[in-house]
Amino acid sequence: MKILLTGANGYIGQRLIPLLLEQGHTLYCCVRNRKRFEGQTHERIHIIEIDFLNPSPAAAFPSDLDVAFFLIHSMSSKGDFASKEASTARNFIQLVQATRCRQVIYLGGIVNETELSDHLSSRFEVEKILRSGAVPTTVLRAGIIVGSGSASFEIIRDLVEKLPVMVAPKWLNTLCQPISIRNVIQFLSGVMGKENTFNQDFDIGGPEVLSYKQMLQQFAEVRQLRRYVWTVPVMTPKLSSYWLYFITSTSYHLATNLVDSMKINVICRPNSLAKDLGIELIAYKQAVETAFQRIEQHMVVSSWKDAFSSFNTNPRLMDYVEVPKFGCFKDEKQRAISGNEVEVLDKIWRIGGDTGWYYGNFLWKIRGFLDKLVGGVGLRRGRTNPDQISPGDALDFWRVLIADRENKRLLLFAEMKLPGEAWLEFRIVPNGADWVLNQTATFRPRGLWGRIYWYLVLPFHFFIFNGMIDRVAKSEG
Repeated sequence: MKILLTGANGYIGQRLIPLLLEQGHTLYCCVRNRKRFEGQTHERIHIIEIDFLNPSPAAAFPSDLDVAFFLIHSMSSKGDFASKEASTARNFIQLVQATRCRQVIYLGGIVNETELSDHLSSRFEVEKILRSGAVPTTVLRAGIIVGSGSASFEIIRDLVEKLPVMVAPKWLNTLCQPISIRNVIQFLSGVMGKENTFNQDFDIGGPEVLSYKQMLQQFAEVRQLRRYVWTVPVMTPKLSSYWLYFITSTSYHLATNLVDSMKINVICRPNSLAKDLGIELIAYKQAVETAFQRIEQHMVVSSWKDAFSSFNTNPRLMDYVEVPKFGCFKDEKQRAISGNEVEVLDKIWRIGGDTGWYYGNFLWKIRGFLDKLVGGVGLRRGRTNPDQISPGDALDFWRVLIADRENKRLLLFAEMKLPGEAWLEFRIVPNGADWVLNQTATFRPRGLWGRIYWYLVLPFHFFIFNGMIDRVAKSEG
């Protein structure tokens, strides 16, 4: 089949792509910036660069599509995310109706309560827009998705692993029906082309109904940690949002919407879809165990933190790969590599996350905490894989622009709150028979405060950047 995949760079999209390719399908992957997707090279992958909020007048889908997946989500966006989601859905359905597509598949949220959060109301509105079109739509409604790299999994992991004792908001007693990411992918692929699912909606969830408190406790059991959780009724939604924001790696806007949604029970209506598709539902603890197996094997396919929408990253960020030469301050350092340059390159590829920054990690953590205080991303995002980097990945409070092992170059762009724009580049270059490591920090200030900021941090840069390049350039061989 010929399949259109929106949100191809997202958490779900990246999980679907390998399976759909393995099944022999041809994929048309919609992305806002093709530079983020150039690593996906396959003869049956075709890239469509499109922004569904503002599609080009010339935008068009292939006319002979069989299935189109709508996997676009804007919950963490600033401003009115509901209107953005509605506009995106209308533009999508207008384009898909111009083709001979036989089925639209949409992954939404469980909406069985009388009162819904803004997030779930928006998901339901998108569903209605998609179903109003001429193309038959299959809607799968899910609650908490559990898998390595999922937002829910990483937030729960942060809470459990960092807090031996939790005094938590009363919404921890809210009920939900978590589902394994593996089951979600099975449902999404399983309904393709199934006419008995056309113009139908199905709630999908795991075999258990749990409170968020029970999920935290069972997660702790899997990790063999003893945790104590008490709920109190005094935390306001705003205070709860700050609690999530400072303890976990989530953005404040996402935390606000999550807290709003976590007050609503999300329990599935009974249906026979799993049985009809031959899907064996995975229990919550087993899903957590499987997720950690993937993490330990360094096999995390995708992470919510890498999605640009998770932290309101500019979709044109990949255009920043040309570091400006004028109107900038630069801190350039160079060291001869003592030993094997491949080992040094490996160290560069492991930078950040659990590895740290090789020098002054305590100061890096302070900078991350200060960034959190002013509404930035901080250091808690870490990195998806410990030794692999791809363009577009999140790396602490940086975003990877270029990760070119062949040419021995890594270029990062700062996503922390700054009065300007900042790049950090590592490049290994030949010098006769030897190799040299070049490390360059570039800052383009915004106004007078940007210039003042640069001179204020210059003493710290002297120690941190000198110490960092000294340790990176030192081969263990």
